[in-house]
Amino acid sequence: MGETDVGFPHNGYEIMLIRLHKTIENTAPAHLWWEVDGHKTHTPGAQPKGAKLTLCLSLSRAWGAAAVVCRIAPDGEDYRDIPLTFSKTQNGVDFYTLVLDTDTLCGKNESGLFYYELLLVRGWDTLFSHTPNNVDVTFERESGSRFRLLVYKNDFSTPSWFAGGVMYHIFLDRFCAGEGKVTPNRDAVINSDWQNGIPQYPRKNGDPISNNVFFGGNLWGVIEKLDYLQSLGVTVLYLSPIFEAYSNHRYDTGDYEKIDAFLGGEEAFDELIREAHARGMKIILDGVFNHTGDDSRYFNRRGTYKTTGAYQSQKSRYAKWYRFRDFPDDYECWWNIKILPRLDHTNERCRRYFTGEDGVLAHWTKKGVDGWRLDVADELSDEFLDELRHVVKKSTNDEGLIIGEVWENAADKQAYGNRRRYLSGDQLDSVMNYPFRNAILAFVRDGDAETFYHILTEIYASYPRSVSHSLMNLLGTHDTARILTLLGDGGKGECLPNDTLAHLTLTPKERENARTLLKLASVLQFTVFGVPSVYYGDEAGVEGYGDPFCRRPFPWGREYADLLSHYRTLGKLRQEHPALRDGEFRFVEHDATSFVFERASDDERILVLANMGEAKTFSIPKGSTNALTGEALEATLTLGPAEWAILLAKQK
Repeated sequence: MGETDVGFPHNGYEIMLIRLHKTIENTAPAHLWWEVDGHKTHTPGAQPKGAKLTLCLSLSRAWGAAAVVCRIAPDGEDYRDIPLTFSKTQNGVDFYTLVLDTDTLCGKNESGLFYYELLLVRGWDTLFSHTPNNVDVTFERESGSRFRLLVYKNDFSTPSWFAGGVMYHIFLDRFCAGEGKVTPNRDAVINSDWQNGIPQYPRKNGDPISNNVFFGGNLWGVIEKLDYLQSLGVTVLYLSPIFEAYSNHRYDTGDYEKIDAFLGGEEAFDELIREAHARGMKIILDGVFNHTGDDSRYFNRRGTYKTTGAYQSQKSRYAKWYRFRDFPDDYECWWNIKILPRLDHTNERCRRYFTGEDGVLAHWTKKGVDGWRLDVADELSDEFLDELRHVVKKSTNDEGLIIGEVWENAADKQAYGNRRRYLSGDQLDSVMNYPFRNAILAFVRDGDAETFYHILTEIYASYPRSVSHSLMNLLGTHDTARILTLLGDGGKGECLPNDTLAHLTLTPKERENARTLLKLASVLQFTVFGVPSVYYGDEAGVEGYGDPFCRRPFPWGREYADLLSHYRTLGKLRQEHPALRDGEFRFVEHDATSFVFERASDDERILVLANMGEAKTFSIPKGSTNALTGEALEATLTLGPAEWAILLAKQK
């Protein structure tokens, strides 16, 4: 029924009723929660096939509901209406329930994606549920934002070693130039000014650039800094591409079967695997499988390699690995960048080169690689991702980690017109949590706690729990401006030319304020669900605008001591508190500029308080202590702007 389908003609009485009930809808309580196999939760998340999810609704009688209906539909299919069961009335509140059996919902399928909304059927109209974050609910007169329910394969799990750790993202050419044998790339230009050198950049974005200026960071340098990384609590090293390539970023792979000699080759790689594993650290490689370089053994546009490449001959063994519109110069490439011809994974020979039992993935995984971060996962086909998961899991006894570069909510991501099934159990273990970065900028830079609340609530209520605890929580990457710069510059760098951005830095006052804000941002990064991913140098205070200025050399010997100490404290905190590994997450309270969230496990309960508004006094549980100092706290705690606290509270 629509707003005018009220069962009697329009008149003053009807208008009075509509006004009355609009007032009720703004004031009368309606509360929705869920039970999963009998256990109450406010953020259900995705569910394994076989789970029974009970929707529970409490509704003030002032709403005048004659019935409540759940309208649910598999993704892209017709909906069906299922009435909720009225269970009781208590103190003027009606209670309704509905059990959704995921076995029944999925039928013969092993997984599925569903959308649902609740309808309040009344004598004068029907109201529809809306949700801003897959948890909270309001009722409106028209259908709108629906709840999502992802049902995943019941045997899906993520590697247990990842949750609770700390990831460190290294852009290899700029981290450390270690002592060890290396062979510079052909045409390589060495910038020896490690302290002050500016990365090579185009005059304006989109202009061609060779990316052949190197600072000389290598795998030997990573080995030399393992003790430093261990002091930060790092458990996982995520390395930028290491395979042979022409450019300094190496996203233009030349040969997937060779470690770049300028990084130290296979000798340095094997040594890094041994040394890292001896310290209990894992190694994640950057898997760039959507495209190659044009200067590669597969395409060979420049004739560098002895093999006959796809560009050179239509009879090449690699000719059908690429799509030519007009041979040889008109071909598909990534984002129309001519040096990055796109691979055609519908070609089985091309695809199996990577995913076969003796393919690239199996080879390096068996050599000791613990997992892969997949570049531009949205552009990799379902078939490729299915096969990739199979081979990685088979070659690691199910312990290999697979993380996808996905910038939005991955539970129901659409890419190029297709719904992706990243988290249904056949493809990824986790994704890069860019929504978290958006939430951090909204709160720490803009003082918007509501956006932070909604983004984190939606992610936690959409993903499988094991995925939530394995998210790659980042504040910056090689593709984004440095977090310190974003927190300090006040927007002054927007729209400036690259010639200016190359030299633009924060003022001393801006830098001091940005460090204060970064401490708050990193506290949240290290305490919400998921795994913090520190982009090399953030802990040292590195600045820089977008690519390539976010890729400056690490300032060894010139780190900000206060930031470095702060990150070490946070790394230690994660090591010492199991609730930060896989404890349940929920917001205890929030308002426009502040919030309190909780991480709770069977063994402990941690509260994190943060404020970006005027001074606010929080009530805290009796017997709470400061998690960093052990200091006993009073019943209240006052936080000023950009202040935070981490508390150990007694279990409820």
